[in-house]
Amino acid sequence: MVRKAKLKDISVIYSLIEKYATAGLLLPRSLSSLYEHVRDFWVYEEAGEILGCVALQIVWKDLAEIRSLAVREDKTGEGIGGKLVEACLKEAVELGVKKVFSLTYAKDFFEKMGFKEVEKNSLPHKVWKECISCVKFPECDETAVIIDLEEITLSNEHNYFLKKSKETDR
Repeated sequence: MVRKAKLKDISVIYSLIEKYATAGLLLPRSLSSLYEHVRDFWVYEEAGEILGCVALQIVWKDLAEIRSLAVREDKTGEGIGGKLVEACLKEAVELGVKKVFSLTYAKDFFEKMGFKEVEKNSLPHKVWKECISCVKFPECDETAVIIDLEEITLSNEHNYFLKKSKETDR
């Protein structure tokens, strides 16, 4: 089940992120930062155990970022990441966000979810406020991907976001 994170989840979220950060696949997050941003996080829980996490951070009036997507290593490939990203996209739609981006090493995963690769410099300067203090700046090797939420709709049958067809626009 996917649900909003609670304060009691932070230590597990920290551990999930830290494993990927140590491998150089995610940026590290401090415990302080996680507590400050707990409302941004979603978790995937099964049998009382948290198996994955993700955050949706609002960047501007019409832009949000998906960050800190991590799934327990023995559970990757089971669709947990997709369910977490989908929860973020649904929330973004509810909030009125028009575009969601991510800086990622998992470009193929995000493309399957409907995101498209873009040049990092096409993202607004507001995005770069955190990048400047990143250990990887200015040699960032992540790929920027973005999805336009005005161009997609949710398919109830498959529970995936899909490009809107002309029939669904009518």
